[in-house]
Amino acid sequence: MNAANITNDANGTAIRVQHPLDPVFDENSRVLVLGTMPSPASRETGFYYGHPQNRFWKVMAALLDEPLPATNDEKRALALRHGIALWDVLAECTIEGASDASISGCVPNDIGGLLARAPIEAVFCTGAKATELYTKHCEPQTGVACVRLPSTSPANAAKSLEQLIEAYRVMLDHCR
Repeated sequence: MNAANITNDANGTAIRVQHPLDPVFDENSRVLVLGTMPSPASRETGFYYGHPQNRFWKVMAALLDEPLPATNDEKRALALRHGIALWDVLAECTIEGASDASISGCVPNDIGGLLARAPIEAVFCTGAKATELYTKHCEPQTGVACVRLPSTSPANAAKSLEQLIEAYRVMLDHCR
């Protein structure tokens, strides 16, 4: 797709997106959770998993026995308190809305650079596309395999909240 074909995503066509969010991590981060690219809702709210129907924060709150965080600051604090780092596989891509299936023209984030700055023990990817992109673009450089988790997106209606919580339990061995 050339630049002439890239238009505003308000009408459902593909746009070129540069990742607008800094990674969330600190010196205590043991788990890295990676999505593909922030959705339009996440870009609008300025934080990861920002769509109101995305179940990521409900899963984290239940898994970690914490109250559901409401603000970006509360979400950041919950993640960091439990040694969880957040970022996305891609630094840049062409995408239609929030459709991972439409992703093309991928430029990966510097996952290896983050791994060098934090004591990450395990990498988890949320969904099939994040896993595919990490395996293709990042794992060859980092040498660190990822664990695929189901997507918490509202588009993944096949998984109940309870099933997502159970699937994400695998992270607990590395959380604080």
